[in-house]
Amino acid sequence: MTTPELLGFQITHRAMRGETRRLAVLATELAEGRQTADVARAAAVGAYVTRLCAGIHHHHVSEDEVLWPVIERSAGAEVDLRDLSDDHSELDPLLAEVVGQAAAFASTVSTGNASRLAALLTRLADMLDEHIEEEERLLFPIIMKYVSVADWAKVEKAVRKGGDIRTELPRIEEYARPEELVRLRRMAGPVLTVLLSLLRGGHRRRRRMIYGPLADG
Repeated sequence: MTTPELLGFQITHRAMRGETRRLAVLATELAEGRQTADVARAAAVGAYVTRLCAGIHHHHVSEDEVLWPVIERSAGAEVDLRDLSDDHSELDPLLAEVVGQAAAFASTVSTGNASRLAALLTRLADMLDEHIEEEERLLFPIIMKYVSVADWAKVEKAVRKGGDIRTELPRIEEYARPEELVRLRRMAGPVLTVLLSLLRGGHRRRRRMIYGPLADG
């Protein structure tokens, strides 16, 4: 391979956007009474929202601390990262708000708490859509042109480090297209198949608890 393989980043971005939007829809349905949550389901929703926000935070911190320096060193004046960095700064307080409201909903199940959580998750989903689309449009061509395969491998290692493999790996399988899964399995080897088989069952049970009728949507 002579250019970086961006597939992992693409699927991770797709999964972050997809899960945030799906949780926003779920919270809206809970707020409007189209779905209900008992104590166990509310706790599962709160914990999952918290893990998702932690993953988003870890991803953009890894970009700030590892990817941005690699791009600046490789591409120099060809790229301006200030707007994307500003987006990350705006994301942090919103992620904290979402986590706090998820905890409030898990503690006290009410339409008010669900409504506030839905509004925050919708804001987060909208922000992620805009930010990720801009990031991929601006940076992916730069990465392909200027960043070495070795430097890109360091970036991917930094992003993987500290991630929650129990939820993130099965989520990648869920959001990858069939032809992308073939590529991922080819790159990762048999260990990926083994890990997915071990984690898939627990992941599906958690999703049924959280999403209910939306679990397979």
